[in-house]
Amino acid sequence: MDASDLAALGGELSIWELFWQAGWVVKLVMIGLLAASIWCWAIIIDKAMAYARARRALDRFEETFWSGQSLEELYRTLAERKTTGMGSIFVSAMREWKKSFEKGARSPIALQTRIDKAMDLALTREMERLEARLGFLASIGSSAPFIGLFGTVVGIMTSFQAIAGSKSTNLAVVAPGIAEALLATAMGLLAAIPAVIAYNKLSSDAAKLGSRMEGFADEFSAILSRQIDEKVLQKAA
Repeated sequence: MDASDLAALGGELSIWELFWQAGWVVKLVMIGLLAASIWCWAIIIDKAMAYARARRALDRFEETFWSGQSLEELYRTLAERKTTGMGSIFVSAMREWKKSFEKGARSPIALQTRIDKAMDLALTREMERLEARLGFLASIGSSAPFIGLFGTVVGIMTSFQAIAGSKSTNLAVVAPGIAEALLATAMGLLAAIPAVIAYNKLSSDAAKLGSRMEGFADEFSAILSRQIDEKVLQKAA
């Protein structure tokens, strides 16, 4: 095969030509992997922006909470709007606090338990919101290479069938099927590698945000516990 033949072969083996020449199974594999890769990047960008907003919201809430503003005033402000993060935990605790005292709560231990339960539920909801769709990244990261490998196997089989049909091992006969196989593998890795890296990074970021919210819940629980003790002492006096 001379240089002109190799050049012509190289033109025929463009990515677009490989896709159109591939069998329907390999085409489905490539389309599926491409769609999965696009969806992964959409999740990655959305989560990165959402976590950045969540960090800023936590910073603003902490600054407001520790500014000396009364809890009642802060509760009235936040109860009128949709809250997330620490704000959601705070509102849940204060709502339980107010309901209990309006009904004449008699047991400080039971009140503290209900408040802690309310904050735990709010924290769980916030973590579910933060971790939503991360499972898709994990699934793509673990399955995409195998899906690409499936396309590779089909491509190799196509190559062998072409060799058997033409009874020739000429590069022009073997190359298209091999190239299809390698393209399917490459697309599987293209989808899997960013998904795995992003999953690990985003999971770590979600855990850090969750740790901050959990720390606030513990601090706020201690504050409310002291206030409950003060109200008990006032009643006893």
